[in-house]
Amino acid sequence: MDKIKKLGILAGNRNLPFVVAEQARKAGVEYLVAVAFEGETDPSLASLVDEIVWIKVGQLNKMIHALTDREVDRCVMAGQVAPSNLFKVRPDLRGVMTLMRLKKRNAHTIFGAVGDELAKEGVTLISAVPWLTPVMPAEGFLAGAKPSQQIFDDAEYGYQIAKAISKLEIGQTVVVKEGTTLAVEGWEGTDACILRGAELSGGKGAVVIKVARHNHDMRFDIPCVGMKTLENCKGRGVIGIVFEAYKTLLLDQPQICDFAKKIGITLMSYGKADSPQP
Repeated sequence: MDKIKKLGILAGNRNLPFVVAEQARKAGVEYLVAVAFEGETDPSLASLVDEIVWIKVGQLNKMIHALTDREVDRCVMAGQVAPSNLFKVRPDLRGVMTLMRLKKRNAHTIFGAVGDELAKEGVTLISAVPWLTPVMPAEGFLAGAKPSQQIFDDAEYGYQIAKAISKLEIGQTVVVKEGTTLAVEGWEGTDACILRGAELSGGKGAVVIKVARHNHDMRFDIPCVGMKTLENCKGRGVIGIVFEAYKTLLLDQPQICDFAKKIGITLMSYGKADSPQP
């Protein structure tokens, strides 16, 4: 990646925008502009960027001008902004027109359309992955509690199921137990899928598997496992969290690994670089 002096961060919730800002600074980015979403972005992000501009989810035109008015020609998406929120607020005219052109409305198509609108105004949406490689575990990562044979078996089984549903644009997470699929992520999101699967497990033996989407565009959404994921699993019978190697962010690694061990959950990467997809 060539040297970037100015970078925009379309900052969603949780702490990924903080990680991106810190890593971008280390890589030599001189000026950071965060576009923050009311009710989503942590206000303390302001301490890590040079400017922060607040907008409502759905204000597409205002979002674009927050960048172009400051001569920012490259930006990244970081953190979650649930696509369903676009239907809970009043998008501006540009947002409405963009949504109306979509035949399918999912995270990939909606964020892809946002990228297209940015490009029309001279702003390129790029992937943050080059800065985030240090927090994306490779094949063979293992932390937390010692894994049982069931976790290894369910990781192999669940990985194939998760890859299949991701190819169909259904979701990216499944919860399995002893070779049985308990829950599949849909529009409700990862957290709700985990809670549903854990309940159906009878409170013991559930394994969560999270993967990247088929032909995943890492500009829009990087699979992520963080402290919130573990907190959702704590005390609900989840024994393992398996995530795709090379394509998943594991945030706050020292703390999350210690916490996983404390609550008896295995953290494990699965898959190979450029592994074939079903």
